[in-house]
Amino acid sequence: MNPPSATTGPPVHRVALLFNASKVYDREVMTGIADYINSTRAAWDLFLEEDFVYRLNGIDQWEGDGIIADFDDPEVARALGGCRMPVVAVGGSYADEREYPLDVPYVATDNRKLVGLACEHLIAAGLRHLAFFGLPADPGRRWAREREQACRDAAAAVGLPLAVYQGLTTRATDWGEAMNGLTQWLQSLPKPVGIVAVTDARARQLLQACTMAGIAVPEQVALIGIDNDPLTRVLARIPLSSVMQGTAEMGRTAAHLLHQMLGGARLGNLRVVVPPAGIHVLASSQPSRAGHPRVMRALMFIRQYACQGIRTEQVADYVGVSRSTLESHFRRERQCSVHDDILRQRIEVACGLLRQGTGQIAEIARRAGFSSVQYMNTVFRRELNCTPREYQTQWLGSHPAKEKEQDQ
Repeated sequence: MNPPSATTGPPVHRVALLFNASKVYDREVMTGIADYINSTRAAWDLFLEEDFVYRLNGIDQWEGDGIIADFDDPEVARALGGCRMPVVAVGGSYADEREYPLDVPYVATDNRKLVGLACEHLIAAGLRHLAFFGLPADPGRRWAREREQACRDAAAAVGLPLAVYQGLTTRATDWGEAMNGLTQWLQSLPKPVGIVAVTDARARQLLQACTMAGIAVPEQVALIGIDNDPLTRVLARIPLSSVMQGTAEMGRTAAHLLHQMLGGARLGNLRVVVPPAGIHVLASSQPSRAGHPRVMRALMFIRQYACQGIRTEQVADYVGVSRSTLESHFRRERQCSVHDDILRQRIEVACGLLRQGTGQIAEIARRAGFSSVQYMNTVFRRELNCTPREYQTQWLGSHPAKEKEQDQ
């Protein structure tokens, strides 16, 4: 530890963060750590690898004062076992107490509440068939096993059947086989069904498999992931619902505990379990009343391509019927035209972009599939009784805290 200085205030501590920034979970934990440092008198000199990926080689020789590390990786737990400097562990919660490390303060995400919240959301949507898409067993992914068991328990508690599929690990050599297996599993499930995916990455695979199999999301398969990963949302054509982990709070808590330890506190086996921050509910988990198969197939196409300038004729071609036949189905089941649903989807996308509070109106109009800003203004005035800018101002004025939370 560097000595205190009369001019610089509290002593500066050298703290290592052993996290992998390629994972949204780790990035947000580190964001929470940064929030704590910036809002307190903690003076830390942070050690991270330049590419923000932790490497354990040589960590036992690092001359520092404290470490905050992701203990979901068993190698990390082994490498830091018996470490003489203060260590705070971050990871998943476990039903079996023996899964936790000894003599290390531990800050955990609540796996049971994460999955329970997802199940409650799907059940509240009226779904009476549930499924879980997990990951193959792996010592480095004990949290996935915990989430799978939590889903089994949640379904059993309300007397609903649960189908579980672990699939294959994502690799280039096995991608075709993995997607074929996932598609076959989806086709075998009773419909409509609500599926909890162990992560957003697995939820995105579900969306792709549903598209390949012509399964309508969310009418036939409603799904929700875990992580609220912005990158996954960008890579998915249908907006993906997700449970938000309390990762930033985990980071702040871990930093607070280490700060106490650096001041001489002995915390031993202290455990803090952090609940989820809520659910970001989007189109993938909001099923409407099941209707004619042609309507569901058309809606799936519209959700994916409405912002690409599609027209009613293209939707009818995809479904394989004439425009008049498809229009007849829509009028009967949805009391609107195909064009109305295309426009509704564009408005929903535009509103979502406006609520983010960033981006030029012209760029938002383009991304939402409107031919011009003037046309988007006309549609908003007709359908929402306001301009896009007025909508954005009203939303951000009444939901500042919510928007900040969703953008984290």
